[in-house]
Amino acid sequence: MISQEDIVKGIGLSEVVASSEVAAYFGTVVVDSRQVSGGDLFVALRGERDDGHNYVGDALRRGARGILAERIPGDLSGAERAMGAFFLVKDSLASLQALARYWRGKHDVRVVGITGSVGKTTTKELVAALLGSKYKVLKNEGNLNNEIGLPLTLLKLDGAHERAVLEMGMYAIGEIALLCEMAQPAMGVVTNVGYSHFGRLESLERIAQAKCELVRSLPEYGVAILNGDDARVRPFAEQTRARVVQYGLSPEYEIWADHVESAGVSGVSFILHKGKEAIPVDLPLVGKHNVHNALAAAAVAFVEGFEGEEIAASLKETGNRLRLVALPGVKETTIIDDTYNASPASMSAALELLAEVEGRKIAVLGDMFELGSYEAEGHLHVGRLAAQTVQILVAVGERGRILGKEAARKGLPRVIFANTNEEALEALLPLLHPGDCILVKGSRGMAMEQIVARLKQ
Repeated sequence: MISQEDIVKGIGLSEVVASSEVAAYFGTVVVDSRQVSGGDLFVALRGERDDGHNYVGDALRRGARGILAERIPGDLSGAERAMGAFFLVKDSLASLQALARYWRGKHDVRVVGITGSVGKTTTKELVAALLGSKYKVLKNEGNLNNEIGLPLTLLKLDGAHERAVLEMGMYAIGEIALLCEMAQPAMGVVTNVGYSHFGRLESLERIAQAKCELVRSLPEYGVAILNGDDARVRPFAEQTRARVVQYGLSPEYEIWADHVESAGVSGVSFILHKGKEAIPVDLPLVGKHNVHNALAAAAVAFVEGFEGEEIAASLKETGNRLRLVALPGVKETTIIDDTYNASPASMSAALELLAEVEGRKIAVLGDMFELGSYEAEGHLHVGRLAAQTVQILVAVGERGRILGKEAARKGLPRVIFANTNEEALEALLPLLHPGDCILVKGSRGMAMEQIVARLKQ
């Protein structure tokens, strides 16, 4: 619960337009009127396509008791105006962020910030699960990792939370610095630097600069946890005041792994090392690339004082609950659902995973967005790898056509081109045999979970 007094202090207001009957406390802070329940604070944000001020009336009718907005919409009735307190500001988004910064400052909680081009969501879930075995943990849900989602997450802090695990996304230079200003992390994890969002920043150097904002923000008493196997992340160690812990697949790092073995869709196993400790780990996450995510989470847990056996047990328990899963499909097939998002690095990792499983290998691959000048080369790279990995490739979308043509040029005999998910399904379903393993992957905007839903039937 957040009070009217906290809101006024947090955003620096001198006046509130409110009926004397309005409650002094508010529940959840929301930006979508459809998510409002009784007693919430609704924040009206202006977007590129829509304006939250158009939904103030809807929010009030659904039970909002407070409205943070830049104006009172002229179409509200007198009765609707009396339903809630109006906190009027010049900039709703800036005020939401200021309120989150203030609210976080009121809570004695240790924050772990996580960023990277690939793997940050899986790492966040693993870290949250590990810490959750000892502490009450707050984490971002879904994709609430940006300049809107992160403050909404921070505003869920209550006096019981002892740790917060916050994924930090970015589209531009300065955005992670802003998130860190609000969240005040004491620990920062950087998983890697790759071509995600290359279309906005146009160089790996600028992407690295943006990711490095996390470790630069850490205090002297903080800890920077860095992927030592990533050549663009290693130099971050020189850019932070915090203590540095590196992880990877070499004994030169403080936290490292060897004897990595894949069990296909059943997961991976490895030996986790810290000092003289050598702990066997069974990770029910599909793909060897997840070993790095597990190492990052283990590094956080070691810093927090966990024992190696505790970490191994928690990683095993948590793995099955995460996003990349193997599902039973039609005609006794297996589906690898990796439809959350896509970049050349994550596509490559998914194809490497597919190469490790038994059965005929089929990939349904869609467009990768936001690659900018790397768009053609990124899709060509994936096409070349697909030609080495699969027996059937279904290339979906305009950009998918680029990777499909490259796979065919590199000798893959069976490449199917589809403009839509429906076309892909129509072509694929008659070709399936028992024992086939089907990887489905594309950028979020391709909505390729539609294909997975049909293949599961």
